[in-house]
Amino acid sequence: MKSPTLLARELRKNQTPEEKILWSLLRNRKLIGHKFLRQYVIVYEEINFRKNFFILDFYCANKKLAVELDGGYHIAITDYDILRDGILKQNKITVLRIKNEELQNQQLVLKKIVNALNN
Repeated sequence: MKSPTLLARELRKNQTPEEKILWSLLRNRKLIGHKFLRQYVIVYEEINFRKNFFILDFYCANKKLAVELDGGYHIAITDYDILRDGILKQNKITVLRIKNEELQNQQLVLKKIVNALNN
């Protein structure tokens, strides 16, 4: 089994087209000066030296905001997403879910993210 760090590194190298678009809009503090990280590992518990973790698509640490891009496959895993969001919420992390199709209107997506950052 791969370590969380290696898995995150692989995900960064193999971004989806939508992730590439959103990353180009968020990287280098482009969005009102907030630093975002991509494919960020959150370890939420460790049991018997085994780490349970999530890899967040994009994460703003100072605001504890996760921005998750949801492709078509998320329709099939809504129960998992609900469980995952609940665990993140318990860890004081807010999750903003954006459907891939929403990126057709980049300004609206950025406005949603800014609103989440300001809450």
